[in-house]
Amino acid sequence: MTAAQLLVAAAGYASLVIAAGYSLVTLAGVLAWSRFASGPRALGPPQAPVTVLKPLCGAEPGLYAHLRSFCEQRYPQFQVIFGSLDVNDPALAVAAQLVREFPDLPIEIVANPQRHAHNNKSSNLINMLARARHPVLLIADSDIAVDPDYLATVTAALHDERIGLVTCLSQDVPTPSLWSRLGAMYINEWYFPSVMFAWMFGYESYASGQTLCLRGATLEAVGGLGAIADHLADDYQLGQLVRGLGLRTVLSPYEVHAAHHEPDFASLISHELRWMRTLHIVSPWSFRMIWLTFSLLLGAAGLVLTAAAPWRRLAWVLFGLTVLARFGLHATQRLRGRRTLLQDIALVPLRDVLTFVLWCQSFFSRRVTWRGNQFQVDAAGVMRRIA
Repeated sequence: MTAAQLLVAAAGYASLVIAAGYSLVTLAGVLAWSRFASGPRALGPPQAPVTVLKPLCGAEPGLYAHLRSFCEQRYPQFQVIFGSLDVNDPALAVAAQLVREFPDLPIEIVANPQRHAHNNKSSNLINMLARARHPVLLIADSDIAVDPDYLATVTAALHDERIGLVTCLSQDVPTPSLWSRLGAMYINEWYFPSVMFAWMFGYESYASGQTLCLRGATLEAVGGLGAIADHLADDYQLGQLVRGLGLRTVLSPYEVHAAHHEPDFASLISHELRWMRTLHIVSPWSFRMIWLTFSLLLGAAGLVLTAAAPWRRLAWVLFGLTVLARFGLHATQRLRGRRTLLQDIALVPLRDVLTFVLWCQSFFSRRVTWRGNQFQVDAAGVMRRIA
């Protein structure tokens, strides 16, 4: 073989080793997390009273059941605040129904159109926070469902004074449409495993708006919600500020279940481009290395590059391990979510190609679409509305 051919073969084998290694490690990470999350939960003594902040925006699928699950918590003392910037938001009628169903639970509804920032969710939360009564705050998205021990499990970590912020991972449960199922695969089979991969190597910068739990005093110390109000990745920015105080951010063993609804292909692409560009903004260097996570594509490229190389059997073994681990991850996440095992197996290659294309596309613009509004995002992650 010529020097050029040897170089191509070396690149091919390197690609195959990376693809197989990443696939196997992420599968191991998800399995390890499953064991951790399903293990016994040491709750300890009850945490201080909690105010749960639930920002609303529209009548999402399953909204009543999701909100109701937060009213059924086994916790000594907590308050729930539902809020929307739109006084005519149909989600407010669902909140009002829960007020009638749970007359002994302190539930408040805040319908206030006042905007404090370009990030509508942050503006909504600032309006709601004025009604909070308790020293511990828990912010949770409206599309998640939880069990009655959720509050006790999540707040337990705050018994450690060194911990400033507690967050949760989610398992996405799609509505029946093809686009929803593809979208849930993005979270469950690409984003979730990448977080697990980082978690296994000691990464503690993850923070998700699905659950953010912290002491009110900690929020005040970082400058309140106003300090993150114009940031696209407001949850990530909050975690950064909390760590700036010398406090840790940690993953709770509690895993929430989030409804995933994509009505059409345009909605799917819009959401995933926004998420990709958010990842690009918060961590530009590591985002450039995301190509390492596209194991099927990387393995296929390696197989092509080693077509004329010696040890061809080794190349096929490495590619076979990659394929087995990738489809093993798909099966594991399906079983964890108690979903039909083979229904979406043919979508796996399509899902991986689509994720790769969106990753490439995210490099060419800092414009994002969020709830129908267009924003330009600067290098610091600060968003500005585009008329």
